[in-house]
Amino acid sequence: MVGNNFDTNKIKSIVNNLKKIQRAKQFVLSHINKPDELEKCINDIKSKIEKQLQRFLKEVEAFVNIDNFYEAEQKVELIISVRNLLGNYCSQQISDQIDRVNANQAQVLLDGVVNKYSDMDFDKYVSNPPSDFFNRFNTARRTILIQDSSDVGHSIITEHQAFKGYALSLFNEKILKHASESLLDNGRPSLDPLISETKMLAGNIKQTSDNIQWDAPVRNKIPTLLAHIFALWTLQSAHHYFEVGNVGNNNSYLLQPHIAQVISIFCMLGLDDIDEKLRNNLVQIRTGEGKSVILAVTAAILALLGFEVRCACYSQYLSERDCIAFLPLFDALNITEYIQYGTFNKLCEDMINRNGEIRKIVEHFISTDSNNSPVCKRPTERAKILLIDEVDVFFSQNFYGNVYTPSASLRDPTITSLINFIWKERKSKLSLRKVTYTDEYKACCNRFPLWESLILEAVKDLIHDVNSFDSHDYVVKEDKIGYKEQDKIVYNIVYGYKTLFVYYCEHEKGKITKSSLEERISINIKCGNFSYAEIPLQFKFIMGVSGTLKTLSNIEKETMKTVYKIEKLTFIPSMFGKNNLKFTEKDDIMIENIDDYFNVIRKEIDDRLVGKSGEKRAVLVFFESVKRLNEFYESKALEEIKYSVHILTEEATSDEKEKAIRCATTSDQITLFTRTFGRGTDFICHDKIVEHNGGTHVIQTFLSEEYSEEVQIKGRTARQGDHGSYSLVLLDQDLEKFLIQKEDIENIKKGKGVIDRLQPKLSFTKTYCTLYELLDNRRKDLFEKKYMNNTQYVEQAKKEHEATEEFLKHFQSADIDYVRKFLVEKNKGANIVCNQSRTICLMDATGSMTHLLNNCKNTVGAMFERTIEILRDDNIIEDSFQIQFVVYRNYNSTEDKILQYSPWETRADNLRTFMNTINVEGGDGNEAIEIGLWHANNENTREKITQVILIGDAPPNTKDE
Repeated sequence: MVGNNFDTNKIKSIVNNLKKIQRAKQFVLSHINKPDELEKCINDIKSKIEKQLQRFLKEVEAFVNIDNFYEAEQKVELIISVRNLLGNYCSQQISDQIDRVNANQAQVLLDGVVNKYSDMDFDKYVSNPPSDFFNRFNTARRTILIQDSSDVGHSIITEHQAFKGYALSLFNEKILKHASESLLDNGRPSLDPLISETKMLAGNIKQTSDNIQWDAPVRNKIPTLLAHIFALWTLQSAHHYFEVGNVGNNNSYLLQPHIAQVISIFCMLGLDDIDEKLRNNLVQIRTGEGKSVILAVTAAILALLGFEVRCACYSQYLSERDCIAFLPLFDALNITEYIQYGTFNKLCEDMINRNGEIRKIVEHFISTDSNNSPVCKRPTERAKILLIDEVDVFFSQNFYGNVYTPSASLRDPTITSLINFIWKERKSKLSLRKVTYTDEYKACCNRFPLWESLILEAVKDLIHDVNSFDSHDYVVKEDKIGYKEQDKIVYNIVYGYKTLFVYYCEHEKGKITKSSLEERISINIKCGNFSYAEIPLQFKFIMGVSGTLKTLSNIEKETMKTVYKIEKLTFIPSMFGKNNLKFTEKDDIMIENIDDYFNVIRKEIDDRLVGKSGEKRAVLVFFESVKRLNEFYESKALEEIKYSVHILTEEATSDEKEKAIRCATTSDQITLFTRTFGRGTDFICHDKIVEHNGGTHVIQTFLSEEYSEEVQIKGRTARQGDHGSYSLVLLDQDLEKFLIQKEDIENIKKGKGVIDRLQPKLSFTKTYCTLYELLDNRRKDLFEKKYMNNTQYVEQAKKEHEATEEFLKHFQSADIDYVRKFLVEKNKGANIVCNQSRTICLMDATGSMTHLLNNCKNTVGAMFERTIEILRDDNIIEDSFQIQFVVYRNYNSTEDKILQYSPWETRADNLRTFMNTINVEGGDGNEAIEIGLWHANNENTREKITQVILIGDAPPNTKDE
């Protein structure tokens, strides 16, 4: 509500709502169980308003203390207007405090300024103070702000543009200075000569995939070119330097490269090699030491030397942040069009569609009966280089082992009429013969005469799905159909035509608008599968920086070397010396049961918040999911301090993220984050109280499956030579997915050996010195097993990728027969003629079944292929079977997670889509098999099922349970 600006409409809305509650009290008190809850709600809101107003008043006092009367005067006027709007909801105490601050601001202005400048006409400066006046107070102003015992000074430094230069100086004072002083001696320089000289130095080099120019004359340009680019980068923000005038150490107000960044760039570009060749390579630099600068400047050099560069990051937020930060540099050098930032997946999709969006090209091809597809290919393409930010994410299952399936949507009035007919006649036992004899079908075929075979396959699917669309769970929200994916609802998942018929169904119920339904009426045409893992091979070179190269497993390193030909790894020492993170494996890990888990997190927050000198630190708490974060935030354990705790999730706006991150490292601040913010987020601490009390403390409330993620989360503190600390608070039942049981934890505490459950037949036991050693060992085992399973799917996806690439070649040569055959095969319709075998695959989805579910995701395609081979050998129709995947957990899971099930499917890709939404969780003792069998009975009542395959590792609950 209160910040640098007010939203008066929101304030009015708050007041109006409070008044409505007051008026409603007399009518509803007799009908509610806890009548005092209404009054408590009102008081809570008033308390929160008062807290925000007090914080704002502190900012006013801080501006008065540093003689910034203009800002103080503006804020006093704003807060008085807020007081007037709040009326009775602003307490007398706050109102009196506002009056005191206002009077004090006026008195200081008179005593401290007017008396000193009595011979000046002061009135004209009240609302527009002269810049030279404030320049005289620069040193004192910044000194007072940074020594401010509250977090107001820190807030002003980080939030206000006027103090951005000082924030830079705090960073630059810690590292070696490399700025060129001569460029800054004579006032504010024009950048045009430097820009022109940089472009002239680069020349006009043409780099193509089959002709890379990297001889001595080109390589010799790099050091000078790098100096020019860094000089331009520095000068573009040099206004901070000029603001401070002749203040001592004014060079620290400049953005400056440091030696580790320069060396990293030279290494990536091969200048440290004897042959100085460009090659695939990666550089490690510690978290918080400027990876984004290295990537941006490397991209600029490569673009100037004739390459096209894609900078790939795992996070859209971080990618957009870095792109915006360096856009002025790219624009100045006219290279913006040759540098793209984006997530790994987005950049790969752009690469696939670089000659035109495939789905649109296919739509045009079919709609126009034209052999001339609208492919937009550049006359001469630049050679492409992939720059990777954090290589470990490159091997995550979201990328390595995932596929991109472009889908064309064929729309036409004849198609709408055909699908409308199928929906209206759904209860009349539709057959393929009946539909193909209709006028609607014939009109559709007449509209697309070359594509009747494709339309026929679509009709098979439409008939199948209109009879089974109600066999799966979905959510209606915001005029859309969504599906639950772990802890969130997503709207980009489609299960064949089942999702379309859900739109029809919910439209008839009045929950979906006509326009929303009509937008989705089309024949969907899958255009093949592209494997994300294959796309990097289309780049001429792969380079990148990472904070976690040393944490990569041996199998990941082997994949980098053999598949992606990345053989050169460079490790840059930290420019800040040794890392000052305090973490003791023996003492800083707590494993708790469900009853104590949140209470122990709260106790750990309280204990770590108090520093070594008794003053308050900052605490960052990272959660595995939004669901777990919200559960803790709403828990009784946090109730007493809830309103002083900040939370940040991926759904926040960019401004909300920036503000929460800035404030998170101030004294007495507690902030809850989802795991995403444990990577790449710059938590910079300017608060001297926090620094003097041991730095920021990080609590991780889950065990990362990859050690590299844990390293990244640890790296949110003890950055740039500062001190910091880290601890783990874990829930015991979450460790089941690592095959760690409660008895294992107790055995380690007693010094006993622990059974290796990955090889139970060998009865192998191992003794661990600490709990952390067990945790780390088991997560490595889990990761390697998942990675090997994932690799099998990558091999399978590679075949589909190659087939789709071949399709594109024929497509570009307008081979309509090949294109039609490929699309018909990829969009083969369901079998609706013969009797089908219907199988339910019922699986335990609790923690201990992690390996099984991961195998299922990766091998469902192979399972279908083998089944089809058997049916083909026995002269049985290939798609004469349907499968439904059903997962169950136990009653300690939420209601919507105890039982989850897919639609009935005849395609492996749809089942894999469903399995990708499933995460293991819960489980303790017996499991809810009875719920799974209850579902199977219900399905059998609806339509006879052939068999149930049950896969689990625990018996069902007893009647008493």
